[in-house]
Amino acid sequence: MKNYENGRSEPKPPRLEAYQRLLKVWAAKYPVHGAPAALVQAAVPQTFTGPAAPETNDPQATAQAPAELERPVPRAAASSRRPPARKPAQPAVGSRVPHGPLAVLDGDGSAYGVDGIVLDCPARTVVELVEWTLRESGLGAPKFNRYGKDSDPLIVVTAAAAVKLGLPERLEGHEQRRSLRLPADHPVVKQVAKAKWQLTQRGFGPWARIYRKAQGRERYAQRVITPRGSTAVSGLELMTALRPPTKPERDEETGNWVSGHNPGSLGTDPMDPAPPEATAEHPVVVNSGWSGGFLNEEAYQWVRPVDLLTDEECVLPYAVGLDLNTAFLAAAARLVVGLSAPDHFVGPKFNPKIPGSWLVDLSHVELDPRLPSPFTPTGERPTGPAWYQTHTVAYAQELGYNVAPIEAYLRRETGAYLDPWHDRLKTAYVDTLADLGVTRDLDGRAFLAAMEQHKQADPAMAAVLAAIKATVKGGVGKLRERPQGKSYKEGERWPALERPTWRPDIRAAVISKARVNMHRKLRNMVELTGLFPLAVLSDCVVYPSPGESPLDFLPYAASGKPQPGGFRLGPTPGLAKLEGVQSMLWAVDLMEKGLNPARHIKGGDAVLDEGE
Repeated sequence: MKNYENGRSEPKPPRLEAYQRLLKVWAAKYPVHGAPAALVQAAVPQTFTGPAAPETNDPQATAQAPAELERPVPRAAASSRRPPARKPAQPAVGSRVPHGPLAVLDGDGSAYGVDGIVLDCPARTVVELVEWTLRESGLGAPKFNRYGKDSDPLIVVTAAAAVKLGLPERLEGHEQRRSLRLPADHPVVKQVAKAKWQLTQRGFGPWARIYRKAQGRERYAQRVITPRGSTAVSGLELMTALRPPTKPERDEETGNWVSGHNPGSLGTDPMDPAPPEATAEHPVVVNSGWSGGFLNEEAYQWVRPVDLLTDEECVLPYAVGLDLNTAFLAAAARLVVGLSAPDHFVGPKFNPKIPGSWLVDLSHVELDPRLPSPFTPTGERPTGPAWYQTHTVAYAQELGYNVAPIEAYLRRETGAYLDPWHDRLKTAYVDTLADLGVTRDLDGRAFLAAMEQHKQADPAMAAVLAAIKATVKGGVGKLRERPQGKSYKEGERWPALERPTWRPDIRAAVISKARVNMHRKLRNMVELTGLFPLAVLSDCVVYPSPGESPLDFLPYAASGKPQPGGFRLGPTPGLAKLEGVQSMLWAVDLMEKGLNPARHIKGGDAVLDEGE
């Protein structure tokens, strides 16, 4: 039962029933003294297949109301009549949110849910909408981890519905998105307060969160998580939902159930980074006068010098761009990161198993100049000592070079914190591509054909795919959110620093591993095919090619199977897809102008999202 105790799995019959009986016996033998009922329920659940049914007399949850979306188009399976909303009276556990995680409310009271369901919403005010959402709608999603919280229900309000509820049809504000808020004296804001509901400090904006003080863990997701803001915010929220910071545990002295640290999580308290892991404006840097340099673990932006192009390459007709599927997500798999505060060491022996930041001189590493350096985002060779994340230093060692750290900031407590995040998003990505006709069983030619048509197959599902990819990159970028606003002064703390998930060292670990993974494939491609890249931008690489297809230069064995180690086509994270094709003349012209062909290979002057 170790995996169950750690929140990674749930028992199945007959072990399930046996474990339930054991917990009930313990509960009777060790009664709780003065503990909140919700905590008791959390410690001794009635079943392990889902959260227990909530108390309907005082729902403790959140309704959210983005106010700027257009009228939804229900699926063909949707009924032409609006069935009345059903109250989830006390159904079997796990079915108390039968209508999915969210609904889109139209001006005529139709609430469009997932799988074509249409609910009748009688609410005429925001307060009534909140009450209906929590009491009658059957919206929400169960928690991802037994120690976590249920996902809040989400109501998307169209312009017509906004007007009906007394909201402006469109929020007005300055250029900065943070200014899109209803004033404190707006009738709807007053109405919410009068009904003893609360708004977060952000107020009533595009993602308004309306709540009451929570009791216990019951909240009100499907493929990824119910949106709680931008894709970046949702990416970060998903990390916490899958690795909740606390779990119930028994106090040995009082016998009461109390909130304890959940092993493998980031905990509840924010943690200052080591100076080289921070940003220049961070209080740790400003207050200490730190001048020892910073980690520069960023994605590649590299172009091969034109004078290193060969005549054989220049006469090839095409430049073909390959894009790695969710490269940051692939890097997050089984990635060991630091969970505790950093400790400083002078002259430590390098250990590739310890996550942290190392001051090392890697300028002596000799590599083919037709490849980017694996140690810098520009691909230029280092000129002296610099700070690197563990994966970057380990790669220098893998290449056969001696590494002698000058100093380091290392973390003693470690764990694969992002593993559940990786697993859920990988499943969502692969399943969504499969819904679009891009499945794992396709050979290279069929895969390319399916990818060429996948966005037209189902535009709505293609939008879901784009959101999943943005959730990955945005979530990683959010780990090092910078201060916003013109009024910010260097050295002041900014709001993002107050959350445990402000962890620039974890962001650096993901990007370092992704860049090392890219360089390893580039090296293997040289060994397998003799080909060198023209340019790399984040997870996109451009190669000279004799034909318009990646199949014209990717390495395949005589059996027809792709050679391991190089770039491979496929729909899973870390495998490649076609990004774009242009003429070799076009690529060389851009390179001569100092521009990166990988940034524009898709056409339409495309610019890749580099993760933050």
